[in-house]
Amino acid sequence: MIPQFNQLSDNLKGVVVLMFAAAGFAVMTALVKLAGDNLHVTQILFLRQMGMLVFTLPFIFNNIHSALKTQRLYLQLLRLVFALIAMLGGFTAVIHMPLADATAIAFAKSFFVTIFAVILLKEQVGRYRWFAVVVGFIGVLVMLRPGTESFTIYSVYALIGAASAGIVMVIIRMMSRTDAPETILLYQALGIAIAMLLPAIYFWQWPTLNEWLICAAIGAVSYFAQKANIYAYKFGEASLLASLDYVRLLYATLFGYLLFDQLPGAYTWLGACIIICASIYTVHREAKRKQQLARSPYGRSFTNL
Repeated sequence: MIPQFNQLSDNLKGVVVLMFAAAGFAVMTALVKLAGDNLHVTQILFLRQMGMLVFTLPFIFNNIHSALKTQRLYLQLLRLVFALIAMLGGFTAVIHMPLADATAIAFAKSFFVTIFAVILLKEQVGRYRWFAVVVGFIGVLVMLRPGTESFTIYSVYALIGAASAGIVMVIIRMMSRTDAPETILLYQALGIAIAMLLPAIYFWQWPTLNEWLICAAIGAVSYFAQKANIYAYKFGEASLLASLDYVRLLYATLFGYLLFDQLPGAYTWLGACIIICASIYTVHREAKRKQQLARSPYGRSFTNL
C-alpha cells in the first residue's frame, strides 16, 4: 500500500476506500445505462454476473470442497429470488430514468431494512426510528409524485428494487451467522447468472465490439467496487461509512450530466435530501443502540446494483 495511506487512521482509510467504491458503483450504473440503449436488461445482468464469476474462479478452485457449502440453503435460495428482483428492478430503472433519480430512490432500501428486520428478525424498533421511516417514505413520495405527469412505471420498478434489496440485507444478516462471506458472494454471482441464462438467450442481441467492452467493464467494475466496499468497512466504523454512502448520488448526478445530459429536478433533490437525512438518523440510532448494522459490507455488496 501507499505509505501515506498506512499513516491514516482506520476511519480515514475507510472513508478513502469508500469514495473509490462509491465511484465504482456509480460508474457501473452509468455503464448499465449505456448498454441498455440496445441490449435487454436480462442480457446485461447475465453478462455482468458472468464477468464477476471470472474474478471469483480463484476462490472456487482454491476452496472447491467448501465454496458452496452452506448450512442454510433455503435462505440462500430465498436471498437469490429477492436479489434477482432487486437487480432487475434497479437495472431497469437505471436504463429508463435519469441516473440520479434512480440512485436516489434506491436509497429507500434503508427504511425497508427497518421494516423487514422487525418482521423477520423480531427486532425492537423505537418510535424515533419509526418516525425516520415515515419521514423517509415522504421523501420517496416527493420524488415519485404519484398522480402527476412525471410519475412513471420505472419509478415503481426502482422502489420495488429498493424493497427487495432491503429484504436481501436482512436475509444476509441471518445467513452471516452461519455461512462464510465468500460463500454468500459466490451463491449470488453463480445463482443470478444461472437464473438469467434462459431470459438472456431469449432476448439475446449480438453485442457490438463497443457493447462487449461495456459489458466486460460492468463485470470488472462491479467486482472491484464490491471488494473496495468490503475493505472500506474492514477499516472504518460502519455507522460513519454508511452515513457517507450517499456520496453516490453526487457521482450519479455528475455522470448523468456528462454522459446523458441529464440533471435531477428540484423535487428529486428535495426528496433525496429528506431520504438521506432520515437514513443517516436511522444509521446513527442503530449505532447508538450498538446493533450490528444490516448495511454491512457484505450486505451492501448485493444491493449496489
